[in-house]
Amino acid sequence: MKLGTQAGLKPFNQPLRNVFGDALLHVASENPRVVVLDGDLGNSTKAETVRQAYPERFFNIGIAESNLVGIGAGLAGAGFIPWITSFSSFLLCNAYDQIRLAVAMGNVNAKILGSHGGITLGKDGPTQMGIEDFALVGGLPTFVMLVPSDPASMHAAVKAATDHVGPVWLRSSRVALPEIYPMDDCPFEIGKANVVREGGDLTIIACGIMVAAALDAAAVLADEGIEARVLDMHTLRPMDTAAIVAAARETGAIVTAEEHLLTGGFGSNIARIVAQTHPVPMRFVGLADIYCESADPDDLLVKYHLTADDIVTAAIEAVSIKKGD
Repeated sequence: MKLGTQAGLKPFNQPLRNVFGDALLHVASENPRVVVLDGDLGNSTKAETVRQAYPERFFNIGIAESNLVGIGAGLAGAGFIPWITSFSSFLLCNAYDQIRLAVAMGNVNAKILGSHGGITLGKDGPTQMGIEDFALVGGLPTFVMLVPSDPASMHAAVKAATDHVGPVWLRSSRVALPEIYPMDDCPFEIGKANVVREGGDLTIIACGIMVAAALDAAAVLADEGIEARVLDMHTLRPMDTAAIVAAARETGAIVTAEEHLLTGGFGSNIARIVAQTHPVPMRFVGLADIYCESADPDDLLVKYHLTADDIVTAAIEAVSIKKGD
């Protein structure tokens, strides 16, 4: 079943990476200080939109991620707003030291696109799947971390990242995601989660592709008499602590859903906040300690338990514990 069908979401016919390319071109058109650095993957990340329109502001550094980051940091120091673009796995695994030293420690005004995050790049295989990115970027205290959930939120996130002064990491995806927000009316504030569905029996907190899956799960749960609140936690840092505490107090149970390893994922940070403020039953949907194989994205989501059905199962367990069953 197509993602978002059960929740009645409208499909979108372009992959999220294409939407990123359009959004990047838009901010580059608005702000002449925006420059783009490419790791020889502009056709895949869709950063090439800027090369086609503003070739003098596009730099292909080649397959040299450490240089990519270092040059980007230098351009930031010269007053530009660099977007450093490549696959999440390549940047974070090949250039983590440079990201830490040249960008994070100096609180440098550079933006990093981690494209092809999660397992839904599918047939490209595990070497290119960014499944550790939440944990790795989470280890860099100065970084804002953004994970858009649909086309409108991608546009809003690219704009917010460009306007923010300081390091920002943004995750993009190879697959198409259904429309959750109207393209011209997407609420997006760094550090403030969006309530995309109201409910009082439990809260599902999701990011990225898992927001649509959470809305599908909420539709199924409603048929079972369980009303789920759904939070789009598009900002992983700074995380919306107030929304998490309110969810715990008002709904009494929480499920987190992420296309990332559970170890070091955003669910563990939410659990820490809940444990410190208002402990409630929790369940976690994400990747176990495993590297996934190459396959169709939909098949991977099913095999590795990242579907609406998996969220439904986790939600029923959390609500049962809440009720003392």
